[in-house]
Amino acid sequence: MNKKIVFFLYDLSLGGAEKVVVRLSNYLVNKGYQIEILLVNKNNVFIDEIDQRIKVTSFNLKKIDTMKSVLHKAATRGHADHGWLNSHHTFSFAGYHDPERTHFGVLRVLNDDQVAPGRGFGTHPHDNMEIISIPLEGDLEHKDSMGNTTTIKEGDVQVMSAGTGVQHSEYNKNSDQEVKFLQIWVFPNKRNVEPRYDQISIREIEKKNAFYQVLSPSSEDEGVWIHQDAWFHLGKFEEGKTDSYQIKKEGNGVYAFVLEGEVEINGQKLEKRDGFGIWDTNSFDFKSNTDSRVLLMEVPMSLDKIGR
Repeated sequence: MNKKIVFFLYDLSLGGAEKVVVRLSNYLVNKGYQIEILLVNKNNVFIDEIDQRIKVTSFNLKKIDTMKSVLHKAATRGHADHGWLNSHHTFSFAGYHDPERTHFGVLRVLNDDQVAPGRGFGTHPHDNMEIISIPLEGDLEHKDSMGNTTTIKEGDVQVMSAGTGVQHSEYNKNSDQEVKFLQIWVFPNKRNVEPRYDQISIREIEKKNAFYQVLSPSSEDEGVWIHQDAWFHLGKFEEGKTDSYQIKKEGNGVYAFVLEGEVEINGQKLEKRDGFGIWDTNSFDFKSNTDSRVLLMEVPMSLDKIGR
């Protein structure tokens, strides 16, 4: 006899049905049946009573993929044109307010800014925020109250932990071309830290047709680091190329922002400057339908992860 019987139970906790399954399984395996018990949640209450020839398989219900998502088309973003500054806001910012789009987890601001030649943001304050700048075109000059005077350009990533308070300015260093950059704010998991500044070139770590890390929670890891359990990845892909992404930490979600081209994430088609947030999943698949460039921002979804 080579017949297999599979029993499916929530767990092996104390209960009449569980006792019956264990006893019946032991009886049947002695009669030559191949027996397997599948458990939704692992529980060892009756495990010692099960014949060792019986296969017991368990999996955690939380790992079942129940992915949730939110789509923000490029045209639905907030827009402010100040002449010298042309800015699109994925989330509520300044004069743009949408109660349905105030943040994605601890990702608070995603601004797509274009600054006219020689113009910029005068000295202004920040506190208790992780601020990331990613230049897309041109040169951006940064000055701050910590004594830093630097220039960042495409291929660089800049981070500033505002902490107890810092003042800074940002100007287009060029007199003949616009500067385009992403301004990103992330709520920190620690408040009132000592302000800090850092910038890196990602040219040496850039990969072709694959996502590569540019930000993490660890100063020992690749890219810049911030006071939050967040990971940022950039990817530049040729048409038809594919990749996948594994969530780094349970409870995190990923907000994907398409810089160039047309792509698909788990079958959802996205175009230039579209944003797509996904959570309650362990991973997702990516396909580039045209030559493309994409930024992935993995962040905690719970606002309990904000420092108090």
